[in-house]
Amino acid sequence: MTNRLKQYFPMLRTRTEIMEIILKDKTLKTLFDSWETEFQEEFLNICTGISGVKVLYDFMIKEILNPEAVPERIGELLSLLLNQKVKVLTVLPNDTTRITDETSLIITDIVVELEDGSIANIEIQKIGYQFPGERCACYSSDLLLRQYKRIKGMQKRKFTYKSIKNVYTIVFFEKSPKTFHKFPQNYLHFFEQKSNTGLQMELLQKYIFIPLDIFKENQQNKDIKNKLDAWLVFLSMDNPEMIVKLIETYPEFKPMYEQMYDICRNIEEVMGMFSKELRELDRNTVLYMIDEMQDELDQKKIQLQDTESKLNDAHTQLNSTQDELQSAQDKLHSTQDKLHSTQDKLYSTQDKLYSTQDELQKALLKIAELEHQHTKK
Repeated sequence: MTNRLKQYFPMLRTRTEIMEIILKDKTLKTLFDSWETEFQEEFLNICTGISGVKVLYDFMIKEILNPEAVPERIGELLSLLLNQKVKVLTVLPNDTTRITDETSLIITDIVVELEDGSIANIEIQKIGYQFPGERCACYSSDLLLRQYKRIKGMQKRKFTYKSIKNVYTIVFFEKSPKTFHKFPQNYLHFFEQKSNTGLQMELLQKYIFIPLDIFKENQQNKDIKNKLDAWLVFLSMDNPEMIVKLIETYPEFKPMYEQMYDICRNIEEVMGMFSKELRELDRNTVLYMIDEMQDELDQKKIQLQDTESKLNDAHTQLNSTQDELQSAQDKLHSTQDKLHSTQDKLYSTQDKLYSTQDELQKALLKIAELEHQHTKK
């Protein structure tokens, strides 16, 4: 496959040629030796064409999708994603406020104004953040407010809200957040606000999320069916066979690879950029692990709170049951007291009855005696 790639990209050097350049320069050799073996091999494989160049390396993608140098590339990609012909009018300064740790996870963050006045923010993220929807909603709102201030400042008294145009937030994930993996067959997610009644209003904020890792899984051993998929193959896949398939099906991608392989010929420069990429990889991995651990910790806290709530409910129920039991015992004791009192009254009544019966018996005997005496007279 190396020879086949070299047929398309004759500027590719051999492994021997590259190592000769590195070994002749003490600084380059020291830098090369500082890398782990797997990264040494990765670097050599990329520069020789044994494996494809990784387009999403920071130093590569910023050259290939530079909106000032080659605006037509961003324009074509946006046209395919938005399903309408668009043209990049100008590149806007990207002064969106971001958390410091977040910026390191973003490979590319480009803000452009389109021909119709719409704003598009294109992000390519190495590792997907937690809460991607909430974050993007904040960034989109910030872009919308910036557009409002800019247009109102330009138009002054002539300003109307009709002048405010759509804001598109488009995010490519090299490694997408967990939530996207609930839809393993889908790699294009479009979002916009809609009414539940069908009422049409332009609320301006629209979102597109593209998990490139999910696209890559779905694209394995398949033909490239359209130009948008060709772009996604270009961005996500570094398999030499796919590179050849891509440039044979869509030859317009060949100059982009040539540009990247020309960059690879400057060994000193590309080694410095590759080394920076490795440092960022380590940092991003740590940040991602912290994010994942924080998410797990938050879940544990929720579970603990739920357990404590259930325990409190059980404790409350136990206290209530104990109160009910105590009340029942009190009622039982009261009933027993009443029963004893009733029994005492019964015994007293029985005693009175026995006494009355004795007196009655005596009276009957007295009457019988008197009747007997009367009869004798």
